[in-house]
Parts: sequence; structure tokens; C-alpha cells
Amino acid sequence: MSHPLTRVLTLLELLQSSPQLTGTELADRLGTDVRTVRRYVTHLRDLGIPVQAERGRHGGYRLARGYRMPPLVLTNDEALAVVLGLLAAERLGMGTTVLAGAGARAKIERVLPDALREPLTAMRETLSFTANAVSAHAPESGVLLALAQASRAMSTVGITHQSWRQDQTDRDIDPYGVVFHTGRWYVVGHDHLRDDLRTFRIDRIASVNPRTKAFTVPDGFDPVAHLTSTLAQGPYRWHVEVTVHGPLDEIARRLSGAAVTLAARPVGVLMQARADRLDGMAHLLASLEWPFTIHEPDELRGALRDLAARLAAAAERRSEELSRTQPGT
Repeated sequence: MSHPLTRVLTLLELLQSSPQLTGTELADRLGTDVRTVRRYVTHLRDLGIPVQAERGRHGGYRLARGYRMPPLVLTNDEALAVVLGLLAAERLGMGTTVLAGAGARAKIERVLPDALREPLTAMRETLSFTANAVSAHAPESGVLLALAQASRAMSTVGITHQSWRQDQTDRDIDPYGVVFHTGRWYVVGHDHLRDDLRTFRIDRIASVNPRTKAFTVPDGFDPVAHLTSTLAQGPYRWHVEVTVHGPLDEIARRLSGAAVTLAARPVGVLMQARADRLDGMAHLLASLEWPFTIHEPDELRGALRDLAARLAAAAERRSEELSRTQPGT
């Protein structure tokens, strides 16, 4: 923070985030002295920013009441950190929607000076990742934020949840923690309906309503450890891995309602899923317009052959054959 302009901008951020700070407090946070703080305050006033000073034991500096700053004042390092964060969230599937991330990035780049906008655009267009892109199951922003707030406040909430079988239930939960894992958001906590520790996918939660009850998280509870352990011990019989030889965005749109994870690969898109039965997975793959390669399990090949045989038999079946099988004919 050696550049004077950086210190002036940081001073402005400090004044926006606190109702009042003394000259000594500001000097300590800026790594300078009180006399220099007064000079920085003069710079801000010259820019038309109403910084008020009050003398005395309880005096200090603050922005004039009712004054609102423009929505974005970033240094070069801060702007780079924000843009890189947005790009990483998009790659990991961590954002709530693709449009939200792209919109935020566009707004930031639009208000930056040309001297900073051009290098950041170059960074966005040339940056490569070793990690593969993930097609996420995005939750509603309001639901995600409400669960995070309730978890921090240790406050019980009511949720409307839809299971993978499309069954909808209303229940109260104590949200111990919110976890992002391989393209999906989860909330882990105590489910009052089942009186047990449960994990819920947040994209399947339609609404969150506050309750007046408070809860305490068990000592030593680790939401991440619980989630990964639960997923590893899931009731699914089959782990499926298939490469679909097509574009990620189109495959993601086609499979938007399916419980699968998608990741870009040089030869296509790696689809991973867990299933109790393979006949449903065979139907899912057969519905795609792109060729695919099965990695595991080998039993999925047999399910596809059975489906192909049934389809071939249906293609050869004629109406007169159907009429001969009907009762009374």
C-alpha cells in the first residue's frame, strides 16, 4: 500500500465502512501518521467528497450523513482480485447463474479506466485452467443467502424441499453449514421432520422461511467431512462415467433436470452420475443426439443393448400383429 493514491482510496473505504474513526485509528490502519491522514482527507475534499472532522476527545473523521458514494471504487489489485474470483467461480460452477457472473463482470469492466480495463480483458481472454469446467446445479440466490444467514445466526428455518422423486415436503431444519462440492451447493443440519442429521441439495429448496427457534451446533461438527462421508456411503448401486462427444453448453441444457455432473474434456464432456438402476441411465443416454463412450460400469453396455433390442422389436411390430394379440380377436 505504498502508493499515495492507494492510501487515499483505502481511507475512503474505511470512512464508508465505519460511522467515525479518529485520526490515530486511520493512521494505524493506513500505516502512516496523523499528519498524512489530514493531507489525504484534504485530497478527498478536493474531489468533492464531504469528509467531516470533529475535534475533541470523542472526535474523528466521518462522511457527511446522507452522502452516498458511487457503487465501485477499486484499486488495480482489488479489480484483478474481483475479476479472477468471478472467472474462478464460473469455472468451478460456484455461481448461482452464469448470467449473474457475466453481468457482474461486465459492470465492473465497464466502469474501470481504459488503462485497467484492457489488461483485465486480456487476462479474461487468455487465462487457462488446469481444472476442468463444471456445469453446476445453480440454486436460487435468495435461498442460498437465507441459509447462509441462518447458519451464521444459528437460527432454525423452514424450507420447502423437493426430492429427486419430485416429492415436495415442508420441514424445519437447523442449518449447521453450507458446503459447495463438485458443482452443487448443499446445506447440512438437523432435520426436525426426521429428527436426524440430514443433507439437502440447495437447488432443490424452493423457499426458506425464518423461525423463532435458535440452535447450537454440536461441538467439533465438520459440515464438509459429514457431506463427503454421506455422499461416499450413498444408497446408489452404480457409479456411471460416460464421455459425451458434444459441446458442454448444449449438453448441459439437455441434461438440466438430470442428477449428473458435467466436466469439459479435450474429447468431449465427462458425465458422472450415480444410479440405483441402469435402465434409466440407458434411456437418458439414448435420448442424446451426440455419440458417447462408456467408461464404467460395463453393465451399462448390457442395459443399452437390451434397450436397443426393445426399440428394434418395436420398430418391426406392425398393427396387424397387435390386433391378433388383443382379447376377442
